[in-house]
Amino acid sequence: QVQLVESGGGLVQAGGSLRLSCAASGITFSMYTIGWYRQAPGKERELVATISSGGSTNYADSVKGRFTISRDNAKNTVYLQMNSLKFEDTAVYYCKAERSASYGRRILYWGQGTQVTVSS
Repeated sequence: QVQLVESGGGLVQAGGSLRLSCAASGITFSMYTIGWYRQAPGKERELVATISSGGSTNYADSVKGRFTISRDNAKNTVYLQMNSLKFEDTAVYYCKAERSASYGRRILYWGQGTQVTVSS
C-alpha cells in the first residue's frame, strides 16, 4: 500500500518559517520525482516545487528564493523549507510522487495534504 504523509504545517506569522515533510512508503522512493503543490480556498491547485530522482529542482516563480525543496532517499522523505512566508502562501500543501512507466504511462500518488496558514 502506497502512502504519502505530509506533516509540518501550522500557523505562522508573516515573515516566519516552516518546514514541511513528505514521508513515503510502499514505493521505490528514489525512482520518483516528488512535487509540492498547494491549493488555496477558491483557487486551483498549483505547483510549488519539484525535485527529480536525480536531485534537479524546479520552483514556481512566486516561491523562488524563499522555499527550498530537498530529499533524503535513505529516509524516503522530501522536505520543503519555507522561509519569509507571506499571507498569500496560505494553502493546503500536498506532495505528489510521480514516475514514468512502460508504454507511456505515468504512475503518480498524492498525499492527503497539510494546512499552512500565514497570519498577516
